[in-house]
Amino acid sequence: MSSEQKQAGVGIVGFGTVGAGVAQGLIQNHELILSRTGVSIKLQKIADLDIESDRGVDVPAEVLTTSSDELINDPAVDIVVELVGGTTFAKALTLQALEAGKSVVTANKALLAEHGEEIFAAATKHHAEIYYEASIAGGIPVVKALREGFVGNNIDSVYGILNGTCNYILTRMEDEGILFDDVLKQAQEAGFAEADPTLDIDGFDTAHKICLLANLAFGKSVKMNEIHIEGIRGLSMLDLNFAKDAGYNIKLLAVMKRSEEGIEVRVNPALIPHSHLLSSVRGPFNAVFMRGDLVGDSMLYGAGAGRFPTASAVISDITDVAINQAANAKGRLPSNYTYGEDLKLIPPNEGTRRFYLRLLLLDEAGAMGKVSDVLGDFGISIASVIQHEEHEENSVPVIYLTQNCQESDFNMAIDKINQLEVVISEAVRYIIDDFS
Repeated sequence: MSSEQKQAGVGIVGFGTVGAGVAQGLIQNHELILSRTGVSIKLQKIADLDIESDRGVDVPAEVLTTSSDELINDPAVDIVVELVGGTTFAKALTLQALEAGKSVVTANKALLAEHGEEIFAAATKHHAEIYYEASIAGGIPVVKALREGFVGNNIDSVYGILNGTCNYILTRMEDEGILFDDVLKQAQEAGFAEADPTLDIDGFDTAHKICLLANLAFGKSVKMNEIHIEGIRGLSMLDLNFAKDAGYNIKLLAVMKRSEEGIEVRVNPALIPHSHLLSSVRGPFNAVFMRGDLVGDSMLYGAGAGRFPTASAVISDITDVAINQAANAKGRLPSNYTYGEDLKLIPPNEGTRRFYLRLLLLDEAGAMGKVSDVLGDFGISIASVIQHEEHEENSVPVIYLTQNCQESDFNMAIDKINQLEVVISEAVRYIIDDFS
């Protein structure tokens, strides 16, 4: 495509929920996009194994094909949109498109988190681009914010609620007192959770996204096996209620923080204060809270999934690529960053933080003192202790909120506490994030 043409052809591989949303958006808002960008973006091809089912969008029959090869090799297709999901065929398809010199737009966080190094290298080698706004937080423009809006900032921290399924479950549990397993079943029936919810509730979906965010925030490549990943499976109503009484909500939090020791990257359920903006994020919505040295605190909020929110992000990327090509400015922004590769990644289960600790103790004199003694032996100071009424016969739940301590010390203390005769069941612990 020459710069004088001011037009770009798009091919979509994967005509599912999001693919249909992208097609509809490109067709119905064609003139709007043209008026705002000066580039005519035309839907040239859609490839899917099923081109017969009704997707609720009217596309010309000649646009449809069952062959992704036909789509990639079509000279009228400048931009390939990968929306098939997974990491096998999607990887092969993406590399094939890049090798053909076609830029790629994708919503596939798992693909980039697991194979990003190879894919980004291929994009550079073949003078193509890869954009991935929709892969992190649906319709929220967090990639553009970090790459462009905050480009002049050293990013100190990024906190994200990045999985709508988990946030929906936690909100329902907190607001309605419904047990985890029951809410999960209802979420599946309502379409908010997959039939196999493992990726969501065990934190892996959020971890895929945080790998990409960490590179955008700190310029360092982070792999899944290098970070702490903990989900919300089996979260107890007891802990949601006790946290609420203490002034906190529990959220599945993606955390990226810079300190003198290096950068911390983790995914875990965390207690966050009622007063913090992230505490107000309810239901299936996502939010990203960022702190830069110039801009200070900033939060982006919106729908983290869904046909049209995700399509909105994909179309934004398509438009960026089309503008770059029309201006002969391919590579205007790097696909990924390497300037922070020398930063130390703090290993999982290290670092300094506060903790929530719930114990079920024998209701006898001195039981709490024995626990306090163990915590003191490991240099862990207690911020507050909450003792509730008798839970079951001769037992009482006790909540400890700690001051900042080394996680490795806290874990050793927990191992010893679990061995005490006054402890009836294994300790339950969560991180407290005060955003300091």
